[in-house]
Amino acid sequence: MQPIVLKTEACRWDSVSLGEVMLRLDPGEGRVHTARQFTAWEGGGEYNVARGLRRCFGLKTAIITALAENPVGRLVEDFILQGGVDTSLVRWAKYDGVGRTVRNGLNFTERGYGVRAAVGCSDRGHTAISQVAKGDFNWQEIFGSQNGSKWFHTGGIFAALSETTPGVADEAMDAAKAAGTIISYDLNYRDSLWKAIGGKAKAQEVNRELVRKVDLLLGNEEDFSAMLGIALEGVTEDFDELPIASYEKMLRDVAAAYPNLKMVATTLRTAHTASRNAWGAIALYQDEIVHVPQRDIDILDRVGGGDSFASGLIYGFLAGKPVEWAVRCGVAHGALAMTTPGDTSMATYAEVERVMKGGSARIAR
Repeated sequence: MQPIVLKTEACRWDSVSLGEVMLRLDPGEGRVHTARQFTAWEGGGEYNVARGLRRCFGLKTAIITALAENPVGRLVEDFILQGGVDTSLVRWAKYDGVGRTVRNGLNFTERGYGVRAAVGCSDRGHTAISQVAKGDFNWQEIFGSQNGSKWFHTGGIFAALSETTPGVADEAMDAAKAAGTIISYDLNYRDSLWKAIGGKAKAQEVNRELVRKVDLLLGNEEDFSAMLGIALEGVTEDFDELPIASYEKMLRDVAAAYPNLKMVATTLRTAHTASRNAWGAIALYQDEIVHVPQRDIDILDRVGGGDSFASGLIYGFLAGKPVEWAVRCGVAHGALAMTTPGDTSMATYAEVERVMKGGSARIAR
């Protein structure tokens, strides 16, 4: 495996993400199907990485997406702006007044508690970003010398949105690679997105092609099997036991199947209950295993934990840190992100460093 080497020339952005940004409606401690009020947030698998890099780690990031031009789209934009992420690459689609042809996505998510698991119900058909096609974004302008980004992130959620989005991701990766930009991809399997368009067979057909252009591949305990057909051996259906030897073999199998990859990383999550998980990570980099053992953590809202792991890991590379530091940073940032509501991280860099050093949760005052 070759090392991850960042481009040295000046860039407008440290990292850009390509993906959907939805309006998340959160019933708080209640249930979606009985709620009388919701708290609004923004969120999206690829976007959450850009926001974490900006808000926690202070890097310059942008989101490449599309929104319907209406008050809901502008609300999502306002959330993005509050997070400090550059919106200059947002594509605005003309709204028809009722959403027959284009709309903005909604994501209803309840957090779960104890024996009651978290639940997500997305309403995202015909969204503006799902309708983008090759040629809609000027990738040479985005990644070229007039702008440029050191890092590009996208993933399997974006690729599942429509028949055209895999082609957009492919086109973006080609331009990023030509510009010397590092490419990361989070497999992020979602059964709800793939089941109506061919299921796991279609997911594997799409993702096997895209992964051939990736430098850093991310996933969780079931993504590699569902999206690439590479099995994780020796685990039960509920992943209550995570044999590290099996994970190491899986990562090496992935690297052997895709020799372009420079790093493969996966989070390690055992859900004792919805509000208490064991959390860690394991990665393969330059043929060496980096393992951050699981530790039990308390969960307020698990959504976005994997995305915050990704942004912490990516920050480590962008900051020139050793790979072991980067993986531990990802684990710490993911753990902190799951202590607050919403998809996105509210953690500070100082808090991440404190968790990485094993600091306690005693009050700071």
